[in-house]
Amino acid sequence: TVTGVIVAFSYLKVVKMIVAALAFVGVMLTFLKGERIKQIGGILCGFGLIFVGLDVMGSAFDNYPEITIFFQNLFKQVDFPLLLVVLGAVFTAIIQSSSAATGIFITMVGVGALGLDCALFLVLGSNIGTCITAVLACIGSVENAKRTALFHLSFNVIGSIVFTMIIWLFKDQAVEILQSFTSSREMQLAWFHVIFNVVTTILLLPFLKQLVTLVTKIIPDKVVRDTENRQLKYVDELLLKTPSVAVMQVKKEVQYMAEQAQENLKKSFAALNDVATEYSAEIEEREQAINFTNKAVTRFLIKLSPLVDVSDERHVGAYFHVLNDLERIGDHAENFSEIALEMQEKNLAFSEVAMQELHEMEDAVLRMFEIAAEAFEDMNSARLNELAALENQVDNMKRDLTTRHYARLAEGCCKIEHSPYFSSMVVGLERVADHLVNVGYSILNPTGSQSEAKNAEN
Repeated sequence: TVTGVIVAFSYLKVVKMIVAALAFVGVMLTFLKGERIKQIGGILCGFGLIFVGLDVMGSAFDNYPEITIFFQNLFKQVDFPLLLVVLGAVFTAIIQSSSAATGIFITMVGVGALGLDCALFLVLGSNIGTCITAVLACIGSVENAKRTALFHLSFNVIGSIVFTMIIWLFKDQAVEILQSFTSSREMQLAWFHVIFNVVTTILLLPFLKQLVTLVTKIIPDKVVRDTENRQLKYVDELLLKTPSVAVMQVKKEVQYMAEQAQENLKKSFAALNDVATEYSAEIEEREQAINFTNKAVTRFLIKLSPLVDVSDERHVGAYFHVLNDLERIGDHAENFSEIALEMQEKNLAFSEVAMQELHEMEDAVLRMFEIAAEAFEDMNSARLNELAALENQVDNMKRDLTTRHYARLAEGCCKIEHSPYFSSMVVGLERVADHLVNVGYSILNPTGSQSEAKNAEN
């Protein structure tokens, strides 16, 4: 949209000079070291070359009037709104750039080769054709990528259909309104492009939730039971082409893995109070997903590591350790579930006092989970001291709960058969707390070590 406005202003010499300077800077940047700098250079260079190409095309129209006459006659023959929309969509899909397509249409309007009334429908079609890039990119990708492409396509198609109907019915009035804005034919089409995108966004904004629901129903999540057919939720091999984006997506995948581990932790404790068999299958399935995510993302990070720049190296290193910590938390949650199953098979149950103590320790660990997840997501160390304090509290609870348990054994309030299970639960929760500290402190130090993080701060 912005490109179209700039193209419309390109008849000004100062704009041409600025664009030429950007293209020159872009070319120079491609010779420097650093992948990100080269990418910026490529963007600037490509942006500048679009305008160079449009300027050359405009000169061709000026030097060869017969070309202008040819296109004038051509569009007289195809002056049918739906056909023009299709032509705009197909043309944009072929060149895979709505910026270039819109720029070409604006240039042709400026030299008189294309009437504004026809150009309006071509621009509407270009907004549909530009979706082909996203559609091609999502082929063979994860569900969320496919949904994003479908959402983009649906959004633009709906907007184009609505505007096509309105412009078709009130074409003369629409042209008059645009002409009242400015006498420049280029700017008239550029403003129409701006109005289309702004109005479409405003109109469809209240219906975003419905659109998301629609694309989710069209492309549902794959329900798989075997590791071989599992897919990651946010990470895809195609992301290796854009390392900086890949790092962000890995973070999302790690956060999703943390949610799965946290849910298993909650369910495993629920199994102690209920029929354990009702939770075991769900916990096992989620544990398999956690293990798969750990292995798959680790393999992806190994491929990604050589490609990232210096600023992302520390994040990648931290993700290796966080994945391992979350996988171990998942293992402990699975162990708790197995304890619940085994106790119910043997008709054993903790005393009310013992269950209350375990739930107090669980609550402390779950608070740690929330703090660690928040710190990891926001990269904010403000609550890390609170996390460390809770970890010390859990350590003390482990010691106190063990002492009280043996006191109850001596008093005959608990059975000796409870001891291995109670001890395993307490020790497991304490180890989960240790892993959560590592997750939280990973934002300061890749290994999650508190001592190393404090040394780094000093």
